[in-house]
Amino acid sequence: MRVLKRKAWSLGYKSPGQREGVLLSAGMKTSGFLLLLLLLQVPARGSAGPGFSVRGPAEPVAVLLGADATLSCHLSPEQSTAHMDIRWHRAQLSPAVLVYRDGQERSGEQMLEYRGRTQLLGSSVRTGVVALLIRHVRASDDGQYRCHFQDGPSSREATVDLHVIGVGSVPHVHMTGPEEGGIRVLCSSGGWFPAPQVQWTDAAGVKLPSPSASQTQDGDGLFHVEAALVVRDSSLGNVTCSVQNPRSGQEKASSIFLPEPFFPRVSPWKVALAGTAPVLALLLAGVSYAGWKIHRAREREEKKKEQESRETDQMRVEKERAVKDKDDVTAEFEKRKKLYDADWRKAHIYPDWRKEHFTHAPVTLCLKGPPSSANLERKEDPEETQGVSLSDKDGDGNLVTFQGKDFSSDRGRYYWEVDVGDSDEWTLGMYEEPTEGAGSVGDPQQKKFRVLEKKAGRYRALVCRPPGVSQEEALSIEMHPQKVVVFVDYELSDISLYSMTDGACIFSFTLDSFSGSLYPYFRERAMEFPSLPHIKRL
Repeated sequence: MRVLKRKAWSLGYKSPGQREGVLLSAGMKTSGFLLLLLLLQVPARGSAGPGFSVRGPAEPVAVLLGADATLSCHLSPEQSTAHMDIRWHRAQLSPAVLVYRDGQERSGEQMLEYRGRTQLLGSSVRTGVVALLIRHVRASDDGQYRCHFQDGPSSREATVDLHVIGVGSVPHVHMTGPEEGGIRVLCSSGGWFPAPQVQWTDAAGVKLPSPSASQTQDGDGLFHVEAALVVRDSSLGNVTCSVQNPRSGQEKASSIFLPEPFFPRVSPWKVALAGTAPVLALLLAGVSYAGWKIHRAREREEKKKEQESRETDQMRVEKERAVKDKDDVTAEFEKRKKLYDADWRKAHIYPDWRKEHFTHAPVTLCLKGPPSSANLERKEDPEETQGVSLSDKDGDGNLVTFQGKDFSSDRGRYYWEVDVGDSDEWTLGMYEEPTEGAGSVGDPQQKKFRVLEKKAGRYRALVCRPPGVSQEEALSIEMHPQKVVVFVDYELSDISLYSMTDGACIFSFTLDSFSGSLYPYFRERAMEFPSLPHIKRL
């Protein structure tokens, strides 16, 4: 009301009548709004809307074996469950312990072990309390149950724990005979659930230590227990065996009287032996330890010798294998070389082996200015291949001179090689001059070049004569050669260039025969002749 009064004052109503009219109108609007909210929150009668919840008992339901158990759940808020699908189940929804749908129980989805033993108590269904009756409870009924409610798309469930209590038979206690300087007593009992606890006590109720009891289950899931006790004190008189259910605390007990004459007598020599036994044990332990140390030392020595022997054998085997592999490689090498020598002209690999069929040409690299980026490979006497000044009298930029007359003098086979390194531009190969009588000797216009050219990372094979290129072929080379060897076979009119980097043949000029004198050619630039219109591929 204070808020409404402040609102009336803020609207500028000064007189009491005006203020009361405003308050009455605002109050009616507020009351109508609250009533609408309450109507929206109240669910329809007979329907459990999405706001209902299911609750079970806070404590487990304990039932004696063979009795009837009643497990219950209730809805909150309280309402009828007659129109709902109700399902009592265990680990999974189907098959279930009991299914209630459309006002009656459905046995089609029921577990076999519960058929004929369950019933839904319907007297309290209208108030939202649903109780499941299980008759003649068994040990297998022990555990967790779930009550599941389905109302249209909404579903809720709660859990109920059932504790089955089985109190077994009165334990049977009897003596089984002398053992370890005393009397062995056995206690046995059956029909317990869950597994019981066994305790031995003397006449004064003091607990006696005993080995753990052995337990077994029969076909109905009930436990049978056996516990043994060795009594060495003849003054105890009575001992009692108690078997107790851990859930209910119920126990059953039996006692047995142990007459003193039944205990074995201790002879004097055993008493004396008992006094000297510790000393003998210490001596025996010392002797055993010393023997163990000697045995361990011998074992370590034997293992060390075996390891050394294995390592020696392994080294010998590896050495023999290495020798055999070397012999195999050598034999394979010789075999391949014989095959290559038998038909080396057709093989476009192994330039090192090809050199054995050619003569090294006395070629000299002519130096001018700073050191060249392409160095001529010198295989002969250094004095024989010293550099000389470049005159370039022919005007073709050739950096190589031939100390012999020419390659055609004896019509033989020669090779020479150049280390081109990473140079981005160069031209390498041979040029042919006409012989006397066939043309003007020394005229650059009469020279015919058969060369391999590299420019801007691209390669091409050229046959050219000033003023232009007559034949060319672009080459695709994956591994750029660092060193190139040129083979000249004048008799077969063959000029082949090989890469010493990967041993592959780069290109061979074999289409036309030689008619003049051949000379080596190398320059650090590409050819400057333009391509002619009639150019053709090699």
